[in-house]
Amino acid sequence: MEDDHQLPPDYTETVELISARVSNTRGRVQLAANAHLIHLYWAIGSVLLERSKQSGWGSRVLPRLAEDLRRRFPTMKGFSATNLKYMRQLAAAWPEERSLGQQAVDQLPWGHITLLFGVDARERQWYIDQAVQHGWSRSLLSHNVRNRLAGRTGAANTNFGRLLDPEGADLAQHVTRDPYVLDFLALDGDRDERAMESAMVDRIAETLRELGTGFAFVGRQMQFDVDGNDFFVDLLFFHVEQLRYVVVELKRGDFCPEHVGQLSFYVALVDDRLRLPTHADTVGLLLVAGKSDAVVRYALGTSTAPVGVASYDLLPPEVQRALPSEADLRRALSGSENERS
Repeated sequence: MEDDHQLPPDYTETVELISARVSNTRGRVQLAANAHLIHLYWAIGSVLLERSKQSGWGSRVLPRLAEDLRRRFPTMKGFSATNLKYMRQLAAAWPEERSLGQQAVDQLPWGHITLLFGVDARERQWYIDQAVQHGWSRSLLSHNVRNRLAGRTGAANTNFGRLLDPEGADLAQHVTRDPYVLDFLALDGDRDERAMESAMVDRIAETLRELGTGFAFVGRQMQFDVDGNDFFVDLLFFHVEQLRYVVVELKRGDFCPEHVGQLSFYVALVDDRLRLPTHADTVGLLLVAGKSDAVVRYALGTSTAPVGVASYDLLPPEVQRALPSEADLRRALSGSENERS
């Protein structure tokens, strides 16, 4: 091997330049190959979709077709009966092939796309955009679809529009959601706010995933001295994309107007003590077990700090949907009392 002292002075720089170009080209090649595969699957699916309108082309034919295709193309993967059904669903979901590129569908791996067939068409594009923009893994996309993230994003009640400039308000609103699904905490109903905080920090990876892309954990129960008085911020995060601190306060019970005053004080404190000139305005987020939207609106209208209020659920959406509603329980109890009488 050549001695490093005998190499040209710009050798290391040249290696880095060539390596960067190789990496970029390899990435484009992989992306192009994925796109070609998705378009191939669409073409196969469109044929199967058209044939399914004819007699004798039901799902029972697909296992035989899969076997014949695997025999003709033994080095290719993906020709299973299940995958052929997915290809047919792909063609049904996007009837025009050009829409695959226009909507960035062909920028997603095939495994990601198969998760979206059961999603409402109005929300499907949102998941595609987010998955492409943020590089979501298949498991993260599955988690977000299962927890219906599209319908929760930007949904918290806030006063951002009144206290922030239009662009800043829109960005800050986008990092909120309502409700937050904290089922990973595995807490019972007797735990207080400190237990919730502790559980969220212990499961910080899940907490950051639920808060959303761009959040970084700063600290818990952060102490601030104000004229000899100690104050403690429950949870402090920093949004690395928007360059802003986000103060999170937890309340085990329902929303009360005085909660906004307390959170506003903490927001002002963090904004004054920690925020740098290059940072965006600090915002606050109050998480409560329950709330009246009307009461929240009145409370936010008097706040001088940008804050939002959202509820949280300790059960995943599918479990909540399976549970009987309060009205169902009342009817059941009423029926039982009538039977006894």
